[in-house]
Amino acid sequence: MTADASGFDAFIDALTAVFLVAGALMSLAAAIGLLRFPDLMSRMHAATKPQVLGLFLVLAAIGLQLRTWWVWPVLLVAWIFQLLTVPVSAHMVGRAGYRTKHLQKELLSTDELADVVRRAAAEEQAEQDARDAAGSKRP
Repeated sequence: MTADASGFDAFIDALTAVFLVAGALMSLAAAIGLLRFPDLMSRMHAATKPQVLGLFLVLAAIGLQLRTWWVWPVLLVAWIFQLLTVPVSAHMVGRAGYRTKHLQKELLSTDELADVVRRAAAEEQAEQDARDAAGSKRP
């Protein structure tokens, strides 16, 4: 083994360690946010943002440490899957929490969903009234 190869290996090992520690710190930040933040919306944000970056760092560390080309596409697919599913699941949890009143409205800076929910409730009520009126006209 040459001195250049061992220096390169040491550099890759150090980079792997930095990525693992940074990824672990991001996961720790997400866990602390889940425990400490006051409402569902804040907790949801704390769980999703650092999780995706932390996973990327851990997957990059795994790829660097294994030092084979075939592992990178697998790790990339795993990260892209997380990148696509985490925001969608957070959006669905947020909407469900909003509809079931699991939030603190005073912590919201803007409530863009209130008008949508009001309009949907009015449309639902109008449909119910139309069904009731049609039902009362039957003999």
